[in-house]
Amino acid sequence: MAMRADEIESMIKEAFPDASIAIDDLRGDGDHYAATIVSSAFAGKSRVQQHQLVYKALKGKMGNELHALALTTSAPPAS
Repeated sequence: MAMRADEIESMIKEAFPDASIAIDDLRGDGDHYAATIVSSAFAGKSRVQQHQLVYKALKGKMGNELHALALTTSAPPAS
């Protein structure tokens, strides 16, 4: 069963309340998404660590209900 973009966004927002999140349905099938996430939680972390945090926020749905998610993650620019 596919996930809706708003479900994905909600789960990510729960883990990263300060996040700016943009999710695109790449094929219109509810199964292939791209997400851009900017959160202070990613500061000082490698890209792999950032992606691992997102996968953890998705609570095991990646690879099950959520088939494909291309991630672009970053911390906000330092002020």
